[in-house]
Amino acid sequence: MKNRRLKEPEACKIYAQILSGIEYIHRLGVVHRDLKPENLLLDHNNNIKLVDFGLSNLYKEGQKLKTACGSPCYAAPEMIRGERYLGLGADIWSSGVILYAMVCGYLPFEDQNTKKLYQKIIKAEYKMPSFLSEQAQDLIQNILNPDPTQRYTIEDIRNHAWYSIAEHQPPYTPPIYLGKEPIPIDPKIMNTLVKDHGIEQAKAEQEIKRNRFNNITTTYYLLLKRKERAGMFRQQYNEDVKKLLLRGKKGPSPTPVSDQIQH
Repeated sequence: MKNRRLKEPEACKIYAQILSGIEYIHRLGVVHRDLKPENLLLDHNNNIKLVDFGLSNLYKEGQKLKTACGSPCYAAPEMIRGERYLGLGADIWSSGVILYAMVCGYLPFEDQNTKKLYQKIIKAEYKMPSFLSEQAQDLIQNILNPDPTQRYTIEDIRNHAWYSIAEHQPPYTPPIYLGKEPIPIDPKIMNTLVKDHGIEQAKAEQEIKRNRFNNITTTYYLLLKRKERAGMFRQQYNEDVKKLLLRGKKGPSPTPVSDQIQH
C-alpha cells in the first residue's frame, strides 16, 4: 500500500518465498485456501511467513477437495465453478493473484457485483499493464490460467526466466518436514533453557521433538529467534566496520550485540 507497487526483482524475492511456503505445506498434505497479502507476514529480516490456516485442510496426494472457501478475489476458477479441485492448483492460482497485486499495485479481478466478479475470474478476464516486463506478463498469464490442467506448476514457475531476477535472495535452507524428519535441537539454547529457566532437559527435548505447543517449546523458539537476530546484527556490524576500514576511516566503537537487541 505504501509503495503502490513493488519493483519486479523485489517482488520476485518475495514470491519465491511464498512459493516455497506453498510447496512446504503441500508436501505435508496441507492446503491453505486463503492465500492473500493479509495472510503474509514479514519477519525481522523481511522474510515471508504464511499465517492464518483457519480455512486450511488436510488432504492425501491426488485427493480432490469440494469446499469453496477463501476470499473471492483470490479464489481459483474451479473453486468458483463449484467443481472438485486440487488444493495445490488452487493455492498456486492465489499466489498468481498476489504476484499480480505486488507488481501492479492493484488486483486483477475486482467488481462490486459479485456475479460479475465470478465471471471475470472464471474467464480470467483482466488487463495486463504495459509497464510490466514481457517475462512478468508471460509468467502471470501462465499462473492465472483458468484451466487447472494447463496452469503452471511449482516446477514450471521456478524454471521460468522471470524467476531468476530476484536481487539479494537469501541462501536456500532445506526445510524440516514435521512428522517425517527429526527436529534438530540447538545445544546452547537448550543449556540456557535448563540453567536460566529451570526446565528439565529431558522433558524439554521430548516436547521439542514432539513439536508440542506449550510454554517449554515457546520459550525455546523465542530464545532461538533471539540468537538468530544476534547473529544478523553481528554480521551487519562486521560488514559496516569493514567498509569504513577500507575507506581509511576509523570505525565506531562497538556496541554490544545484547544492547542492540535490547534497543
